[in-house]
Amino acid sequence: MRIRIAVPSKGRISEPAIRLLENAGIGLRDTVNRKLFSKTQHPDIDVMFSRAADIPEFVADGAADLGITGLDLIVERGRDVEILEDLKYGRADLVLAVPEDSPIRGPHDIPEDAVIATEFPGITENYLRRKNIKAEIVELTGSTEIAPFIGVADLITDLSSTGTTLRMNHLRVVDTILESSVKLIANRDSYHEKEGLIEEVRTGIRGVIDAEGKRLVMLNVDRDNLDNVKALMPGMTGPTVSEVLSDNGVVAVHAVVDEKEVFNLVNRLKRVGARDILVVPIERIIA
Repeated sequence: MRIRIAVPSKGRISEPAIRLLENAGIGLRDTVNRKLFSKTQHPDIDVMFSRAADIPEFVADGAADLGITGLDLIVERGRDVEILEDLKYGRADLVLAVPEDSPIRGPHDIPEDAVIATEFPGITENYLRRKNIKAEIVELTGSTEIAPFIGVADLITDLSSTGTTLRMNHLRVVDTILESSVKLIANRDSYHEKEGLIEEVRTGIRGVIDAEGKRLVMLNVDRDNLDNVKALMPGMTGPTVSEVLSDNGVVAVHAVVDEKEVFNLVNRLKRVGARDILVVPIERIIA
């Protein structure tokens, strides 16, 4: 039994998706000559490269068993797929924006004859319906930001991760329509028929996500100072303590900690007698 994973062929979410699979142990066999299909290090898993916008369609139709793409594209396509995991990257908001000098301050200010330019007509139409707003939608495939300034539209809906591009183009956000990030999705039939292998993939990916921003701190300490060290070591379930056989009275302690805590933690550990401190990157955490 084999599974196929659809991965974006280009764009901002493509390379992170490939790295995620590699770190999960599903690396591509050929990382140089990228083709439409690629074998992986797992004998029963193949990767298919396609446009991120097409991945919800391919997964829903069964052309791929799994896919990696943004929630904005999943919702826009409106296809019935199973969302398995939030992959914790590619975060962006689909926002409603107007020129800085527009009198529109919120959705309630949108006049009936307003025109909205967007790459996401489906999501935008649903938003207008929910808000009981009557406006015309113009679908564009790029350069949405320029639409209000060339007379094409009065407002736009567009993806924004930091707001910098909007500000550079003298646009102002008046509402957030959708909070998006990259998801791991599955074909519903495939998930039931190939659940074992799909769950293996899911476990590997989740392990990489859970390890993000974590470090393994290992150290030696005299048993007399162990309680002081244990009080400082947070760990996921508390520190692990073991005997050091070659040195009487010394124990080894290790724990998984947040990367942002490492600098201060190491200095505090040294002050209470810890030595031989190692800080090690973590590739995966399998709970």
